[in-house]
Amino acid sequence: MTDTTHPQGAAESFAGLFTPKLVTVLREGYGLAELRADAVAGMTVAIVALPLSMAIAIASGATPAQGLYTSIVGGFLVSLLGGSRFQIGGPAGAFIVLVAATMAAHGPDGLILATFLSGLMLAAAGLLRLGAFVRFMPFPVTVGFTAGIAVIIFASQLRELFGLSLGDEPGRLLEKIPALWEVRGSVTPAAVAVSAATVALILGLRRWRPHWPGMLIAVAAASAAAALLALPVATIGSRFGGIPASLPLPHLPDFSPAKVLEVLPAAAAFALLGAIESLLSAVVADGMTGRRHRSNCELVAQGVANAGAALFGGFCVTGTIARTATNVRSGAHGPVAGMLHAVFLLAFILVAAPLASFIPLAALAGVLAVVAWNMIEKPAITILLRSGPGEAAVLGTTFLLTIFRDLTEAIVTGVALGSLLFIQRMSRMTEVARQVPLAGRDEPDSAHPRDAYSQEAADPDIAVYRITGALFFGAAASIGSVLDRIQDGHRALVVDLAAVPFLDSTGAAMIEGLARKARSRGVALWLTGADPALSRVLATHGLVAPLARPAASVEAALAQIRAGAER
Repeated sequence: MTDTTHPQGAAESFAGLFTPKLVTVLREGYGLAELRADAVAGMTVAIVALPLSMAIAIASGATPAQGLYTSIVGGFLVSLLGGSRFQIGGPAGAFIVLVAATMAAHGPDGLILATFLSGLMLAAAGLLRLGAFVRFMPFPVTVGFTAGIAVIIFASQLRELFGLSLGDEPGRLLEKIPALWEVRGSVTPAAVAVSAATVALILGLRRWRPHWPGMLIAVAAASAAAALLALPVATIGSRFGGIPASLPLPHLPDFSPAKVLEVLPAAAAFALLGAIESLLSAVVADGMTGRRHRSNCELVAQGVANAGAALFGGFCVTGTIARTATNVRSGAHGPVAGMLHAVFLLAFILVAAPLASFIPLAALAGVLAVVAWNMIEKPAITILLRSGPGEAAVLGTTFLLTIFRDLTEAIVTGVALGSLLFIQRMSRMTEVARQVPLAGRDEPDSAHPRDAYSQEAADPDIAVYRITGALFFGAAASIGSVLDRIQDGHRALVVDLAAVPFLDSTGAAMIEGLARKARSRGVALWLTGADPALSRVLATHGLVAPLARPAASVEAALAQIRAGAER
């Protein structure tokens, strides 16, 4: 099923592009049965989001309360205003690297300001209708940086997984691993046992009871064991003093010009990754349900959600693939499920906030270890490695740059390499072939329409070339080098463009240069088979008579050339 209310084509109205899916769902009719389905799905997603929100926040260098604020405020706004029926917004593992780096470099206030600015950028991108362009991301790039982020997430949890005593943990992987190795003697057996039991319970429940909330059950069991057995492990209470029992009052971040300029690169990175992650998540939801999201509306909603989360002390919000998929599988009817998931999380901090103090950090580290493993798309990596050296190079470069350099640099470099690979392959698909016109024939045989210019009894005065494929900047040089070899003895050159689906300015400029060279040698150039779009590009570059003469087909051009010779 598809949303028939989704406008198509160039005539899309502003209202059609930016109407939230909540409005669409309510217009279709919304009753008690739909509310019941959304309530069940919202509760299920909240159970999944509760431990994840705190774990991601802690791994990012923020507080567990900030993770919950992000899920509550950001998640509610994403569902309220978004262009996807099933999108669930909140903190995501993909942001851990960027958020931790921003927190370390600019502090909590800088992180909140960068989040707010990224929200403005995302909203502006949506209003400028850039949503379609954000989706032009090569598959090897998304697989590569996702796998790289997963490795970094797992490395960031090694201290808590093993209960290591380390003061200031380095952020970069090459510095982190030696630092952790130096304090290997401080391993806490209790922490190792808690983290291992958490991972084992999550994986066991996933296999034997896949519909149970494995992460929440595992964290609750670890918390109960740690409290009852008085295990010597760090908890949310011992590290952070627990979480507040209410939302903070909203307040604007510091907007001093110096601070804005300082965090602007981080804000741009948040916006770029947020746009990619949210639209990928929406596409996943579309694939699971047969619906179609509104990408620009989704970007605006993500922008508002990030700005809103920042006002309440939260950090980056994006669409979360795992929680969105859980929402769909739980039978959600529409965006109300995502809004209720935020309400259920709010109810938790209002009613049960003291219980969060007993959660061991080793248990949350175990949750993130499972998340990191799930983030690595093993089948996709295998396929890409088998697809050829080009895809493998893009995948490997993006993966390594994500781990050892910077996520933004990895995405930019990966997209650039993917684009070069595409250009190279497209240029190879464009060919030019010499056709030999049959002397003394004006019309082709009806049974063999190409016979008039494909036999060996050649007309030496006419040269016919056929171009097949897109004639763009990647192929113009090689095609031009072939067409440039014009024999002075020819009185006419025919270039057939009937098999050219696309012509850019570089290709048109190449043909213009060919026309001028032909004219200087007294050779008439005929361009045949160009469709209206190609004809407009050619005319814009001055390729009109007498510099270049148009004809509907090669046959028509040959007839006119010979008719002129007879006169």
